[in-house]
Amino acid sequence: MLEITASNSKRLVIVSGRAHQALAEEVATLLNTSLVPTTAYDFANGETFVRYEESVRGVDAFVIQSHSSGINNWIMEQLLMVDAMKRSSAKRITVVAPFFPYARQDKKHKGREPISARLMTDLFKAAGANRIMSVDLHTPQIQGFFDGPVDHLWALPMLADHVAERFGNENLTVVSPDSGRVRVADIWAERLGAPLAIIHKRRDPDRPNQVEAHELVGDVKGRTCLLVDDMIDTAGTIVAAAKALKDNGAARVIVAATHAVFSKPAVERLSSGVVDEVIVTNTLPITPDKQFDNLTVLSIAPLIAAAISAVFGDESVNKLFPGHA
Repeated sequence: MLEITASNSKRLVIVSGRAHQALAEEVATLLNTSLVPTTAYDFANGETFVRYEESVRGVDAFVIQSHSSGINNWIMEQLLMVDAMKRSSAKRITVVAPFFPYARQDKKHKGREPISARLMTDLFKAAGANRIMSVDLHTPQIQGFFDGPVDHLWALPMLADHVAERFGNENLTVVSPDSGRVRVADIWAERLGAPLAIIHKRRDPDRPNQVEAHELVGDVKGRTCLLVDDMIDTAGTIVAAAKALKDNGAARVIVAATHAVFSKPAVERLSSGVVDEVIVTNTLPITPDKQFDNLTVLSIAPLIAAAISAVFGDESVNKLFPGHA
């Protein structure tokens, strides 16, 4: 009688799109592996082609793509990579999107608008994704848009530890740049043992990337103010808030954010002297034209690597965030 046996041992595979391969390579190195060789290019009409150069049958695959400028191209590339994994018989496919695409469009502000963040999760599911992993989603409810597990990673502990090391001896005040960030800012304040201040702002939904800072709630005079946010796009919100703080007597303004989108004219605004220091992570590629003297970049790779290791080993991801599980 012929007996058929299988080892059933799991194999971890990491693949990367072209948007931010340096981050994926750092993650792979931390996990003592290397990226699967992948061919990817664009046809003359803009169509994207991807192919894995070795077998991925039965693997536990993590498809990493950072959705930087040219976001629609990178979304399409990641969808094709997921589809290629599914059609190559990967056992489980996890989409790793350090900066989740279209996360700001998580609800309808007016009638006849899409909920684009929901569409993104639907597309990943249709392509064949079993799981999604991301860092500091713009709003937590995006986790509920995907029909499957979502690992929502926090950059806050890493950023807060850096701030505590650099500025822990100063009179810190944590500042929320708007009412929507108060809950996160409160967690920052509790972790750093600092008071909390809030800036009330008003934004016109018909004028994107434009904001006017209004009244300040809290005492900031003579203090080092830490503005915290999930992303910096054109830096309009941050700079308006920093000006309001300086006008109210703040000694220094430090900004900490996870995602450095840095669309024009963010670099000019942030390096104009209104903000004293900017601390971000490398969830998105920070090219030479987006770098400036008062910018500090922390690597998110150790956090992503630790989360991938936990998922692959069927362990809890929450253990990475003690006190917040």
